[in-house]
Amino acid sequence: MPITCFVHIKTSVGKAFEVLENVKKIEGVVEAYTVTGEYDIIAKVEVKDLKDLGDKIVKKIHSIDGVLSTVTSIAIT
Repeated sequence: MPITCFVHIKTSVGKAFEVLENVKKIEGVVEAYTVTGEYDIIAKVEVKDLKDLGDKIVKKIHSIDGVLSTVTSIAIT
């Protein structure tokens, strides 16, 4: 059973839409949207385990030009 997570992403000024398009290309990203508020993007991600989650965050999302930081929330129900 996959683990569902929500990744909140802060981007550089003017980079949100470009980052969004790159986030949507990552395997396991089910949905992703630009949003208002403290973060610029929120992505719903499904992973097989916590190692897979770490790899997606560190190796995929953080490597996108314009990503400043992320906060990840793991769904518990």
